[in-house]
Amino acid sequence: MKTKRSFFSCVGATLASTFLGAGLFGAESATAAASIEEAFTKGKVSLNIRARYEGVEQTGLLDADALTIRTRLGFTTAPLYGFKAMLEAEDVTAIDGDRYSQAGINPGGARRAVVADPDDTEINQAWLAYTTGKTTFTGGRQRIVYDNVRFVGDVGWRQNAQTFDAVSLTDKSVDKLTLHYAYLYRINRVFSDRHPQGNWDSDSHLFNASYALSPAATLTGYAYLLEFGNAVANSSATYGASVTGTPALNDRLKLSYRGEYAHQSDYRSNPVGYDTDYLALELGVIAKQGSLSLGYEELGTDNGVGFKTPLATLHAFNGWADMFLTTPVDGLRDTYVKAGANLPGAISLLAFYHTFETDRGADLGDEWDVQLSRKFGKYFTGLVKYADFQSDSAMADVRKVWIQVEFVF
Repeated sequence: MKTKRSFFSCVGATLASTFLGAGLFGAESATAAASIEEAFTKGKVSLNIRARYEGVEQTGLLDADALTIRTRLGFTTAPLYGFKAMLEAEDVTAIDGDRYSQAGINPGGARRAVVADPDDTEINQAWLAYTTGKTTFTGGRQRIVYDNVRFVGDVGWRQNAQTFDAVSLTDKSVDKLTLHYAYLYRINRVFSDRHPQGNWDSDSHLFNASYALSPAATLTGYAYLLEFGNAVANSSATYGASVTGTPALNDRLKLSYRGEYAHQSDYRSNPVGYDTDYLALELGVIAKQGSLSLGYEELGTDNGVGFKTPLATLHAFNGWADMFLTTPVDGLRDTYVKAGANLPGAISLLAFYHTFETDRGADLGDEWDVQLSRKFGKYFTGLVKYADFQSDSAMADVRKVWIQVEFVF
């Protein structure tokens, strides 16, 4: 496979080196523009460059070695009479695109493990927003992220993020209450336009309401009515609620907790009828030196269908080896320990240990996840990450390693 040259990577690097020192990329003005010209001159250029190596060892497949560079270059206008617009292009360049399977779209990567970072260039965001008071309406291609991204997220870990062609509303008119609504007419998934499942036609509605009682408790309720014309098996109706908080125990310790329940059933064109449930419980403590939590997540099953979260940032849940991006037909139970620590040298540690079983109690496997990250100055972050899934079933054993440097302006 011939490697394309990343136009945006070249432009981004040139812009970063040329203009940052000169101070030409000023911060977005807090003052509204008085004219169309000012809306552009007071606007903000955004630049993100992320270089990553991802290596995968998976039983039954050839190893994958994915070295990619993701570049995003965008511009957001200053507000004018309540209106604001944003345009952002995104490019993902693979240094050797046939050293891994790009979710099956590159024949040269056949028999290699999948790394879902396809070589591609596209418009990542293009939206127009209008704000009146504490209410904002947004139309166009946009990021939508709700709560802890378990049900609706941008899949920010992957190089090509998930965005939505949508009309959305956010309202904060009532103190401590945040209301979200979105109508989704297309899902732009991480696999890119070149993949048969890279885009989903959608006729979906998202409702989400969150009320912050205090640091001790935030209550959230939601209804996600998902209809996908070319992915009907993922059409579903989910109704749920959560309560989260971080109350102080004393001057040095905070308690952290999350409790969540949801019920899901088939919706509209889904050909299979089912009713099942979701449960999440997490309890931990937070100190200046770090944190420690114990958690349990259960995705149920009914009629041979596991609980679905097709719009989630899935990498953040059920292990970084990504073995459970689709819930098994017998459901999934994930019992885990999560630890975070602030190490010497301004290094942050995050680690998990998971044990997995089906909703019927059959063992599936165990996984260790470890991540070290550090900021370098204002704009750069380095990261090293490792995942090791060992199967107790017919599933493959998988090891993954990542080395990443990211520039954000």
